[in-house]
Amino acid sequence: MGLPALSKKDAYEVGFAQAANDTPWRVAQTASMRDEAARVGCRLVCTDARGSAARQVSDVNAMVVRGVDLIFLSPVEGEAIVPAVTAAKAAGVPVVLLDRRLDPSLAAAGEDYLTFMGSDFVEQGRRLAEWLVRNANGKTKIIEIEGAQGAAPAVGRKQGFDEAVTAAGGFKILASRSGDCVRDKGRQVAETLLGTHPDANVVYAHHEEMALGAVAALDAAGRIPGKDAIVLSVGGGREILQAVADGRVNAVVECNPRFGPLAFETLHRYANGERIGPWVKQADGFFDTSNVAAGISRAY
Repeated sequence: MGLPALSKKDAYEVGFAQAANDTPWRVAQTASMRDEAARVGCRLVCTDARGSAARQVSDVNAMVVRGVDLIFLSPVEGEAIVPAVTAAKAAGVPVVLLDRRLDPSLAAAGEDYLTFMGSDFVEQGRRLAEWLVRNANGKTKIIEIEGAQGAAPAVGRKQGFDEAVTAAGGFKILASRSGDCVRDKGRQVAETLLGTHPDANVVYAHHEEMALGAVAALDAAGRIPGKDAIVLSVGGGREILQAVADGRVNAVVECNPRFGPLAFETLHRYANGERIGPWVKQADGFFDTSNVAAGISRAY
């Protein structure tokens, strides 16, 4: 059984099954979906699973019963949602995953659902490494604060960064430990690693909350963030970008939450008969002191 078709219409009713509106990033993602739906004249049926996989399964099933034309889905948990994705396909409703993939052994893009739409986490790490290589000025001893162990963003951000600094030569990753994308744990990990490796002069955090924790750890150690130690991160929220503007964080690659324009562009491309590949990449910005002022003005 092939993927469900999407007929051309003047207007569509579209579902968006959000995992949880519990962070500024998620709130910005939901707002972007609502704004773009309104701009292009689509009705958006938006739900909030509040972090519950069971609630999200119910949300998706209700959208299928309602007869929406297409469902955008940001999964709470990969395995639990698979039966709902399968049911949507059987009912003739295309599904597009946003920002979180499913295990391909359980459900595959281009077969069980239309496509995955999200950032290139490997490229995020690589871009920060390339910035470091250009701007290190002798700072080459790195501690790395990873995201949640085994999660795709953490795996990709580590791979891209580590491969690029290794290829550049002259850099050394002294230690790497998970901070679970939590500010206080990022601070604790940074304090521990800075204590163990007092010669470290680069901190790479996989998430902005951990980077801000590391900034606090550097302050507590009597070291000036952004000067005594280069601080690099993935993010894009207002607080981390203000830290870049203040010179306390050196560079941030964005993890862009504004999926709306790309999501509805993809919907219309599919309705027009275009082939949609298994991965539609979200474009992410990059911020350092050269351009951060403009970024702050639109930060979430």
